Amino acid sequence: MPEPAVPRSTPPDTRVRRATSADLDVLVALEQATFALDRMSKRQWRRHLDSPSADVLVAVRERRLVGAAVVFRRHGSDIARLYSIAVAASERGGGAGRALLAAVERTARRHGCRRLRLEVRSDNVAAQRLYECAGYRAFAIRAAYYEDGADARRYEKRLDAG
Repeated sequence: MPEPAVPRSTPPDTRVRRATSADLDVLVALEQATFALDRMSKRQWRRHLDSPSADVLVAVRERRLVGAAVVFRRHGSDIARLYSIAVAASERGGGAGRALLAAVERTARRHGCRRLRLEVRSDNVAAQRLYECAGYRAFAIRAAYYEDGADARRYEKRLDAG
């Protein structure tokens, strides 16, 4: 039986910070390069950057923005939702996704959320592996969730365990 995958540690040169309006053009370019469908527009990014119920985080390596994540919270709910996570193709497998996911979890905890949920394309095995290695458990399928009719797997992780 193969051993379970163990997440690698985050490279020391990867830093995660809150996005600012100065990042807007790079966020849009990353979105365009990462996703073929279901893309956020510049207007949507701007709205998320300004929203009190959203956090936009970016992974930076050598002063270059190499990834981004958007997490939503709803007033009165203990569930945060990872809306989007994207890593530049040249940086995949290098720890930026793990760093972003860990930062999203810390941010959600800081806002009092006890669970984090997300959807991922059923055919995105690399993303599913990332989430499963980080302790997420699949709990449902959303049929025809994406613009092209692809299904989504829904995942959740309890955050109160640390």
